Amino acid sequence: MAERRVTIGWPEGLHARPASVFVRAASAVGVPVTIAKAGGAPVNAASMLALLGLGAEGGEEVVLASDAEGADAALDRLAKLVGEGLDELPPA
Repeated sequence: MAERRVTIGWPEGLHARPASVFVRAASAVGVPVTIAKAGGAPVNAASMLALLGLGAEGGEEVVLASDAEGADAALDRLAKLVGEGLDELPPA
């Protein structure tokens, strides 16, 4: 299983607008991805409700994971999005 540990770059964490940006990006990468707080249970990264339920704050570490083919490239893109607090998914 591929995984990336990344510190959340959005000051407000994964709430409201950043959560919406992340869910759209997770849906767009084409592979199933989970997200978890470090040491916590993983949830579906493409689910807004699950993501908001994490309560992930800015500066906290999260773990992105996937065991699908093409996961490394997808996780790299999502990790960049989260770590830099971007408004859209970086190009492939």
